[in-house]
Amino acid sequence: MRAALYDRYGASEEVLRVQDVARPEPGPGEVRIKIEYSGVNPTDWKSRGGSTPRPIDGFQIPHHDGAGVIDAVGDGVDQARVGQRVWTWLAASGRPWGTAAEWSVVPQAQAVPLPDGISAELGASLGVPAMTAHRCLFADGPVEGKTVLVAGGAGAVGHYAIELAKYAGARVISTVSGPEKADLAARAGADLVVNYREPSASEQISSFGPVDRVIEVALGANLALDLAVLNPGGQVVTYAAEAADPVLTVRACMNANVVLRFVLLYGVPAAAMNRAASDITAALASGSLSELPVTRFGLDDIARAHDAVESGAVGKVLLSLG
Repeated sequence: MRAALYDRYGASEEVLRVQDVARPEPGPGEVRIKIEYSGVNPTDWKSRGGSTPRPIDGFQIPHHDGAGVIDAVGDGVDQARVGQRVWTWLAASGRPWGTAAEWSVVPQAQAVPLPDGISAELGASLGVPAMTAHRCLFADGPVEGKTVLVAGGAGAVGHYAIELAKYAGARVISTVSGPEKADLAARAGADLVVNYREPSASEQISSFGPVDRVIEVALGANLALDLAVLNPGGQVVTYAAEAADPVLTVRACMNANVVLRFVLLYGVPAAAMNRAASDITAALASGSLSELPVTRFGLDDIARAHDAVESGAVGKVLLSLG
């Protein structure tokens, strides 16, 4: 099969290449997927670039997220799954067979059935962003009837955090940096969208009511705003690392009785991951999740796809393998 891969860390143009490799066969408890689209996330270029290095056993095919059709199953997997349309999560975690290839092999739980009528593009856009959004939203309990602030609502995690929060019965505020991103957050369903650069941002958010939970993309930059609008005992849940580690204002955090939670998907317990996959699929089936604007690249242009994500492309970047 044709696959994009790397065997050392470095810049995209220097280490990524496309070549023929042996098509993998599914082992016990695994399924093989003919990939139609592969989703690119920040974690992919960070791993390839070496900022979050993991051992490479010979070579690494990147990307955790994808969508396609199961064409073979290993021992212990129901043969009826052959022909099933699926979306994947963490395909490349601790394994060489990421989704940037014509085929990928994953444990069967990580190939989740796509509901009828859901496009492969949307399926390939889920994975890391939607699973991260789910963990951030629900690790501290239900959000029904609560007010959730989603920082960076135009990003992929923010997009699905808005939609999953609305699906779960929350009121949602989102902060963005400009009109284009404000439109994306509003279309995702945010009840209030605020430009965090405006001097009145805190007042605009507070006028909507105190916030119970914050889904945070930039803790250091936004903590003062979060504390200003948060209910006592509320939670700030952050899922991204900034270039410089933040300095916590301890007394202000104590005054707010705030709970700080840090989320990295690779360490989330399996039961929570499986619940997230189930909840996301139910939201898909209900029509509650939508696509972001998509930029498509071919497999041979994987370096350009990585560079687009690294440079902050708005929307979702996908590789087309079909």
